[in-house]
Parts: sequence; structure tokens; C-alpha cells
Amino acid sequence: MEKSELLKLLGENIKKIRLEKGITQMDIVQNIQGNIDATNISRIEAGRTNPTVYTLHRIAEVLEVSVSELISFEKLET
Repeated sequence: MEKSELLKLLGENIKKIRLEKGITQMDIVQNIQGNIDATNISRIEAGRTNPTVYTLHRIAEVLEVSVSELISFEKLET
């Protein structure tokens, strides 16, 4: 799998989980531990940036899921 494809799948999964929970990108920015820019969340969901493990951990905390759930691509229906 190419890096760009993997990042796109990751972003789609994060967005899917976020929308299922009724959380906005701004909710993530406001509730995440530490600082993160709203445009960075947008870029992650679009697959245009490679988030660090620490960033994934912080996003998972806000979404109340495990990091492994964020990177579980088998469950995605495309």
C-alpha cells in the first residue's frame, strides 16, 4: 500500500468515527490535550499530512476510542 493511500484511509477513518459521534473538528481542537490547529485536523482527515503517534493518541482520547481503532482499516466500507 502506498503512503498516500494509507494516509487517506487513516483520515477517512478518523472522520467517520468523528461524525458517528457527532463531534466537529472544532470540538477536537477545543478538547485535545495541548495545542493543535484546526487546519491540521482538516489535513489529517483529508490524508494530506502524516500525524505523529502522539497526535493520534490525543485525537483518540477526544473521540473516546483507542488508537488501534483509528488505524483499523479492515472495518472501513468504501
